[in-house]
Amino acid sequence: MKLWSGRFESNTDELVDELNASIGFDIRLYSEDIEGSIAHATMLGAQGIISAEDVEQIREGLLAIREDIAAGRLSFTRETEDIHMSVETELTRRIGDAGKRLHTARSRNDQVALDFRLHMKRRALELRGLLLDLEETLLHLAENGRDIIMPAYTHLQRAQPTTFGHYMMAYANMFRRDILRLEDCVERMDESPLGSGALTGTTHPIDRKAVAEALGFARITQNSIDGVSDRDYALELLSTLSILMMHMSRFSEEIILWCSWEFHFVELDDAYSTGSSIMPQKKNPDIAELVRGKTGRVYGDLMSLLTVMKGLPLAYNKDMQEDKEPLFDAFDTALRCLPVFRAMLETMRLRPENMRRAAGEGFINATDCADWLVGRGMPFRDAYTVTGKLVHYCIEKGKTLEELYLEEYKEFSEIFDEGIYEAICLENCVAARRVAGGPAAEAVEDQIAYIRAFLDERKEKQE
Repeated sequence: MKLWSGRFESNTDELVDELNASIGFDIRLYSEDIEGSIAHATMLGAQGIISAEDVEQIREGLLAIREDIAAGRLSFTRETEDIHMSVETELTRRIGDAGKRLHTARSRNDQVALDFRLHMKRRALELRGLLLDLEETLLHLAENGRDIIMPAYTHLQRAQPTTFGHYMMAYANMFRRDILRLEDCVERMDESPLGSGALTGTTHPIDRKAVAEALGFARITQNSIDGVSDRDYALELLSTLSILMMHMSRFSEEIILWCSWEFHFVELDDAYSTGSSIMPQKKNPDIAELVRGKTGRVYGDLMSLLTVMKGLPLAYNKDMQEDKEPLFDAFDTALRCLPVFRAMLETMRLRPENMRRAAGEGFINATDCADWLVGRGMPFRDAYTVTGKLVHYCIEKGKTLEELYLEEYKEFSEIFDEGIYEAICLENCVAARRVAGGPAAEAVEDQIAYIRAFLDERKEKQE
């Protein structure tokens, strides 16, 4: 018999039970459900709503159920619909009437909202820890790659010289913002909805703040309807996860390009590559490709929940049962991708000679040539035109800017002198970009120090 069956004269259809049940996926909330129930029962006892004896029986019964679920000794069927009713039914079976008193001053609506928030807070902090680890890897790569010259690209065309360390710090800053977004999400969802009831609270003299404090929440939700009817925190988390996966996907695309023979800037370790069933020479970047592919999956999770929520009137609607699977899936995906993605980066071998060779082609020091002319009094637009003509001349002659004779330079402007060769040396081009955020070694050192301070601050808070 279902816990809500009093109003009904006949049983629900078996197909309805199958569609209605969520125990197949919300079973993972069992620990949070039991933790929330213990806090709720403790508060009911403190407020004199149930007896101390009932509280103790409920507490012991719930702890035993949690232990049995964790050990695989207890499982549930769709008969009791979801984890919340499953636990309560089992508790009542074990301890009798005391178990029936647990749901006093509580609805499944605020119960599930509580469990979901508790679970998502914990998973967000788990993901945050993996992101902090990834940042450590990027800092290590940046420190070792400060002097490795490589081309930077726009439109996938060689554009200007940079360093591998500078490139890694670009992603380090992206992931830093992902961490901040995750922390912001946790801050906004750090509110206990328990006590909101079905939608308008309860007539019992409960203490919502005591429960919130016992469960580690910073505060309570301020409106009972809002407490049970919105899932903006879930959507915000899905949005954050989508942005994180987008950053990993872009990085993956770089890795895929870099380990191709056309680039050959890096070589992935055998442990993070696969082969071909027919082409024996192949070494495929499957991990990077999978991360890139799974990004679309997380985007789909976000769109799924946005679509579910877009037309729902207040307060709770059964549609909102569809909130969990997308968020569970998105977290599962990100949590699986991050450790292997980090390991792939840690073990890949750099090919600095290939990076430097590519940087020497494509006239990526042309901007430095124009800047040199500007430094000698020529207006930038004139300097731009002169340098463009020089590049065109080099292409026709099959030369690079470094290979031109000074006499050839002077055909385009009498301003040129021997100093141009020092200005267009790639190492000097990079070293001269000492502007904050630039690729010069000291600028990259400052960027590393900035992210290092960011990570240290979070480690101190964790301790």
